[in-house]
Amino acid sequence: MYELNGIVYADDPVPLKKVKYVHPLDDYKLFIRFSTEEEKEVDISNLLDEPVFRPLKDVSVFKSVYVDYGTVAWCNGSIDIAPEYLYDIGYTQSPAATS
Repeated sequence: MYELNGIVYADDPVPLKKVKYVHPLDDYKLFIRFSTEEEKEVDISNLLDEPVFRPLKDVSVFKSVYVDYGTVAWCNGSIDIAPEYLYDIGYTQSPAATS
């Protein structure tokens, strides 16, 4: 049980997931290490037809990804994606696949 902003919650607080490290991969995928030390591969190719993400179709722009305030960002922060979303859509590679 915990209290936040005057509201009492029955569960334990869930720590916010933040991006600690990002590396661009081929085919519009990202390798991401989160603040939980979990590592996931995230495919964002399905987002590229959305107007805000269209600049990422340019591979040089996509590969310019960096960590900004706990999430991934491009274009001086004008494009970013919530770390919770990245965590939810990402998948963990098996140890054999990363060797």
